[in-house]
Amino acid sequence: MSDWTITGLGRGFAKGQFLASLFLCYNTLLSAPLNVTIREIEVNSAVVTWEILEGDPVIGFAITQQKKDVRMLRLIQEVNTTTRSCALWDLDEDTVYIVHVQSISMGGSSPLSEPVLFRTSKESEKMASQSPGEEEFAHAAQLRAGELIIIVVVLVMWAGVIALFCRQYDIIKDNEPNNNKDKAKNSSECSTPEHPQGGLLRSNV
Repeated sequence: MSDWTITGLGRGFAKGQFLASLFLCYNTLLSAPLNVTIREIEVNSAVVTWEILEGDPVIGFAITQQKKDVRMLRLIQEVNTTTRSCALWDLDEDTVYIVHVQSISMGGSSPLSEPVLFRTSKESEKMASQSPGEEEFAHAAQLRAGELIIIVVVLVMWAGVIALFCRQYDIIKDNEPNNNKDKAKNSSECSTPEHPQGGLLRSNV
């Protein structure tokens, strides 16, 4: 093999090494997400938020969700997005979870973020943690519902009374002509006959 060929192969190998080093450097420059925080923790859901370094060529994210002391993982991955939050759903009540976040670029993924642990709420704690304003609102709603029921009952009763009055009034009105005829007949039978006027009374002397 000629020296030129050996030199060419050496240059090609050096170029490949340079490209590999450049690719590795590009991936290494992508920083892990920062300030990973869990918010809005509920019985069966939560929201994870994070930040990235300015200038990182991030096009998406990947989230690993795992129960503490359990090996099974859930992976949530999104690309072509600039969002910095993700909803975690279908969680178990009163359970500890571990969450990692990775940034995704065209060249690959960043290192994992620092693990974040959180515990989901209990159903009983959620009911007990209702604010006084919510309790007052619920109580006021119950009172309003009771008042509406009372108003409806009163209106129904009044409607029944009015209907009964109208029915009795119609019955009385229908019986009035018969009563008038009976009164006229009775008055004619009890009246005395009239004496003819202008007659002379005779007296025995």
